[in-house]
Amino acid sequence: MRKGPVAAVAATVVLAVSGCLTPLTSRPPLTPVPAPASPLVGVYEPGAPGSWSQITEFASATGVKPRIAVYYSPWNDPFSTSFAQTAWENDAYVLVQLQPSGVSLGSIVAGGSDGYLRSYADAVVAFGHPVILSFGHEMNGTWYSWGEGHTPPATFVAAWRHIVRVFRAAGAANVTWLWTVNSIDGAASSLSQWWPGAAWVSWIGIDGYYSLATDTFGSVFGSTIADVRAFSSAPVLIAETAVGTTTDRESQIDELFAGVRAARLAGVVWFDEAQHAGLYHQDWRLEDDPDALAAFTAAVATYLGAN
Repeated sequence: MRKGPVAAVAATVVLAVSGCLTPLTSRPPLTPVPAPASPLVGVYEPGAPGSWSQITEFASATGVKPRIAVYYSPWNDPFSTSFAQTAWENDAYVLVQLQPSGVSLGSIVAGGSDGYLRSYADAVVAFGHPVILSFGHEMNGTWYSWGEGHTPPATFVAAWRHIVRVFRAAGAANVTWLWTVNSIDGAASSLSQWWPGAAWVSWIGIDGYYSLATDTFGSVFGSTIADVRAFSSAPVLIAETAVGTTTDRESQIDELFAGVRAARLAGVVWFDEAQHAGLYHQDWRLEDDPDALAAFTAAVATYLGAN
């Protein structure tokens, strides 16, 4: 028989008193991504964050279930809670590359974007699960408005710290702050001048690609890892990488994952897109190359184990 409103309220009170209901105030504390016991495998698919279908296809083709799912977020776009929730339900952490396009970093420092940042932080808090957040990636290169030759390093550092302050004030303790640089072999300036400081960074990200048949883990990432280790012991994540359609793609894929394991990195994110614009950009996808696909699957199993 359907209960009336008074009976329903009474039943609720009884259950709450008896401990059968979980009080709203007992929500678990917010925590960042824990340091992984073994390197995590992530992926970027161009459909993100609008769709999860390409990530599903990637997992099906490779036999590797991504533990990190990346999307790129233009300035003033809200946090994609739905994509983050789908990632969480698929045992993956969302990694957001927050891009300050169309806004000056000086105005961010001055508080001009605080309303947007507070709204974003509130959404991350409401999501409740760990989020990896990167701001202004590849700032040591010349190709973005927030980077070398366009924005002074001191302004970038001030903007980074300001954003972290806003999120901390909002209680966003579930954010892992990923400071992402480009491999110094493809960038224009030293790294230390862009460094916000250990108190402001959780992990370090490095972007770099195997675009030539002669590329190795050492030539693409070695110098950059050595440089960041001179001023930080934070976990390092290869935040963007892929092996292009070189003459020795399969062995380079194997060598990439062997390098990630040997360097004891936090993980590696495969940039799974056909990206033909630019000097070295090419088809990084695995799904249309059976030999590369098999090499990827084998390398993950050999060097990273279960993910």
